[in-house]
Amino acid sequence: MQARRAARELALILFSQMDTMPNLNKWDFQDVVLKSVRTLTNNAVDELKSASASILEMKEYIEEYESNHETNLERPIEVSNLPVPLPLTSDMQGKLDELLNVSEKAMLALEIAEMAALEENSDVKEYINKIANEFKTHKDEIDEQIKKFAFGWDINRLVKMDKDILRIAICELLYIKDAPVKVVIDEAVELAKKYSTDDSSTFVNGILGKVVIENDLK
Repeated sequence: MQARRAARELALILFSQMDTMPNLNKWDFQDVVLKSVRTLTNNAVDELKSASASILEMKEYIEEYESNHETNLERPIEVSNLPVPLPLTSDMQGKLDELLNVSEKAMLALEIAEMAALEENSDVKEYINKIANEFKTHKDEIDEQIKKFAFGWDINRLVKMDKDILRIAICELLYIKDAPVKVVIDEAVELAKKYSTDDSSTFVNGILGKVVIENDLK
């Protein structure tokens, strides 16, 4: 995982605490990042436990299916079961999708935790601090951009995750300007798909597209 992608993920956790901790300083940021890493690793452990339980359930199902298949029911008790064709039912597909989702989230959390905790002055932490500091400096202007293009929406009533994703992306687009515009937008859309509502990715993409046009970004 790229350092900036990891930083954006952790910045979401940081931003979730900013409204209640408006006077965060650099050392506070590091403390929040550490707590964020712990949160992610704990979530990863929980997800892996869930995945293990699902895998065990699938294993037991397959073993029972194999034992009760007519091919093996006709064989002597003392011999081993023969492998049998396994129909891919919708139930099995659902379980496999669940396992894939859990595995992806667990691996992602562990990757972020590893990158953020690897070095005291890592690129991840530096980019988080850059995002947080630029946002603190330009919060009013960034929120004004959201208000301007979120027609019919009160910024205080937006889904918190959507608002924070937009804040991070607009901060990158207008004040950091280290990453290509398309990359910033694509990453924001992916965060919305991963962490927010079904309609959030479209909403985030639309707002950021207007920010790009308004500010003549390339």
